[in-house]
Amino acid sequence: MKTQIADITARIRERSQPGRDDYLRRVRAAAGRPRGVERMGCANVAHAFAALPGSDKFRVVAEKAPNLAVITAYNDMLSAHQPYEAYPALIRDEAHRQGATVQVAGGVPAMCDGVTQGLPGMELSLFSRDTIAMATAVGLTHDVFDAALLLGVCDKIVPGLLIGALHFGHLPCVFVPAGPMGSGLSNTEKSKVREQFAQGLVGRDELLRAESAAYHGAGTCTFYGTANSNQMLLEAMGLHVPGAAFIHPHEGLREALTREAVRTALRLRAGGERYTPIGELVDERCIVNAMVALLATGGSTNHLIHWVAVARSAGILIDWTDFSELSDCVPLLSRVYPNGKADVNQFQAAGGPGFVLRELLDAGCVHGDVLTVADGGMAAYGTVPSQQADGSLTWTALPAEPIDDSVVRTAAAPFSEQGGLKLLTGNLGRAVIKASAVPVERHVVEAPAIVFDSQEQLQQAFKAGRLERDFVAVVRFQGPKANGMPELHKLTPPLAVLQDKGFRVALVTDGRMSGASGKVPAAIHVSPEVLAGGPLGKVRDGDLIRLDAVAGTLEALVAADEWAARAPGERSAELADDAGHGLGRELFGGMRRHALTAEEGAITWL
Repeated sequence: MKTQIADITARIRERSQPGRDDYLRRVRAAAGRPRGVERMGCANVAHAFAALPGSDKFRVVAEKAPNLAVITAYNDMLSAHQPYEAYPALIRDEAHRQGATVQVAGGVPAMCDGVTQGLPGMELSLFSRDTIAMATAVGLTHDVFDAALLLGVCDKIVPGLLIGALHFGHLPCVFVPAGPMGSGLSNTEKSKVREQFAQGLVGRDELLRAESAAYHGAGTCTFYGTANSNQMLLEAMGLHVPGAAFIHPHEGLREALTREAVRTALRLRAGGERYTPIGELVDERCIVNAMVALLATGGSTNHLIHWVAVARSAGILIDWTDFSELSDCVPLLSRVYPNGKADVNQFQAAGGPGFVLRELLDAGCVHGDVLTVADGGMAAYGTVPSQQADGSLTWTALPAEPIDDSVVRTAAAPFSEQGGLKLLTGNLGRAVIKASAVPVERHVVEAPAIVFDSQEQLQQAFKAGRLERDFVAVVRFQGPKANGMPELHKLTPPLAVLQDKGFRVALVTDGRMSGASGKVPAAIHVSPEVLAGGPLGKVRDGDLIRLDAVAGTLEALVAADEWAARAPGERSAELADDAGHGLGRELFGGMRRHALTAEEGAITWL
């Protein structure tokens, strides 16, 4: 292991020890109980298995056959989740072949951020993660399962499923992905049309044709956003069948990998070949491996929120300083849009997660001595799967050199010696920037502030031609407590247009941009948020703001005595009255009130 990474891991372990010890005590106590059928009353057992076919009832009750839970995020709104419609039958068939039974224990909500971007529904997005975690708990709390298969891919769904599963840490769990859609209109071309539309150069019909050519079938969106970052992190944590992340939903290999997930879960159950509960598997080394994989691939900034919450669910405490210090010693090994031109299918063809993880392991950047769901440990995740003529699966080593060095690189010759994410600190609070997506010449921006209380205000100013100058857009009241911390992707096209015209522009906000953070410098997740008294609320129009991704600073260049004397600005009465109302937002009022800061994972359950 690299000394710096080993030291950071040790620091996390020491900081987390009281909470981790308590968590493991509870996990082991739950694991020591008799199986559900033997433990529960007869009426409970009868209810649990009333709807099973008679043969399955006999198996699970009389023969004590293993019983697998399926928690599914299937719906038809998410292209990535639509393939899950057929999975329960496939999983049940494979389980029967192995002498086991299966029950769909529950479904969890799964919203598509692509549908809700810039709309009121986006204000439910972040909190849907904790809702998914709770829904996972509701399904698993029937407590008659020997292991669980978790079906989810997209932004909040994987973190939510993982948080929920870790609260049932005595259960072995295997995540079952569905894969990306085929490549359509390139992400670069799609973004170009969006910018043309923002300038009024093309109409809605042409924009819709471009968007429909980019998002055109079943599977995840093909850019390296939060959904595909999720899959990379699950590979790095050893929670997938190795190499399962980026196989197309309709390839034959996808079905074979899904069947292998069933067999894997059965091997991991108590009484199987090697009992490996998820609460034991996800330790501080596993969390660090996920953080390193995120940094090495320039993944989604959302995970600086989500994985803090995931770690907390396993009794582990991490913060943005940990991410930043890891980023200083983790090489950037891939460039996938928005950090490059390739999409995830091209990334997979170039070696994908297997190549990156092999390189990280060989370079001492990830812990190899960890538990994984795969028999081969972490080394198994540095290989790629294939299906033989007889239907069996094999995993093979990747070439030593990159297949396409514009997409992936070796640790000896990386795109950058440092990872793709950077912590910013200063008198405006703590924030993060996806530096790998921003041209180097834009890593430092110093310009006067223009303050907005919503992304709509900025868009209106752009359309009115009032932003043709150097400026830093300060978009406030976008944090968890204010409005659920929506992603602000509608700001990317106008700011990109202004940047392309030669203006020095940047965004500073207590909201999110996430995995699709683009080429405009964006200091996001500013904590504490403005509604909680964060200093970003002190900024006034005309204040000189300096965003420096090289030095890692975010400052309002205002005299210290004047800055100290300023009171935070207040949200306009119109926006305050509208906050949290309509399209179900009222139901999430308790979550807004109780949400912790972004750096604390925006957790709502504590």
